[in-house]
Amino acid sequence: MGLLDETVSVPRRTMTLFFLIDTSGSMEGNKIGAVNDAVANVLPMLDDISESNPDAEIKVAALEFSSGCTWLYDEPKLAKDFIWQDVVAGGLTSLGQACQELSAKLSRSGFMQAASGSFAPAIILLSDGGPTDDYQSGLRKLKDNNWFKAAIKIAIAIGDDADKDVLKDFTGSSEAVIPVHNIEALKQIIRVVAVTSSQIGSKSSTAGDTTKQEQVIKDVQDAAKDIDGAEPADSTSVNNVDSSQYIDDWG
Repeated sequence: MGLLDETVSVPRRTMTLFFLIDTSGSMEGNKIGAVNDAVANVLPMLDDISESNPDAEIKVAALEFSSGCTWLYDEPKLAKDFIWQDVVAGGLTSLGQACQELSAKLSRSGFMQAASGSFAPAIILLSDGGPTDDYQSGLRKLKDNNWFKAAIKIAIAIGDDADKDVLKDFTGSSEAVIPVHNIEALKQIIRVVAVTSSQIGSKSSTAGDTTKQEQVIKDVQDAAKDIDGAEPADSTSVNNVDSSQYIDDWG
């Protein structure tokens, strides 16, 4: 057999999708139920994306934060192996602690240790309120992390009480913050953001000079325009649309 007849398997790189989920007391009931349902249902879609990508495999990690923070698994898992464990709401909103914990795992000694190399991660933050700890010091530490700097970052603001300024501070732009106002919008946006971030984040590059972050924001914002109860970034300036039409309904 000649050298040209040999088949060489090239290891795929890894792209990790992080869910940071606010499980404070205000999330209790339909909000946390919708999150549990949406994430569990999107995992098979992420597995399909991973299986069909010759260059990258997609792994998933989830960090819940309330009065403290906890990883659902002690390492990222392939989407097909990530068995979703329903999270339960209760307690405060320790976003600062979650930022510090995420920063610790965004390292070669943490979750970014794939031998074949890693694409920059995608990070989805979901919250319905404001932090109750010193989030600024935790976020400052996180912003110094090179993996975080390169990451795709999207925040889902769950309802009117979500602190959009904090979420903007986390993602780096108001366009990367997607407000939702009902259960179905929350479920649909979680799916759109997770799938879009995984598809784009696991590619080697995007077309032209567009960054992966910019492409994800564009695609998610376009999708949000067609979801009842999801509020696109231009909702107050296009076609005389008034954001006051977005009324919270979590019943």
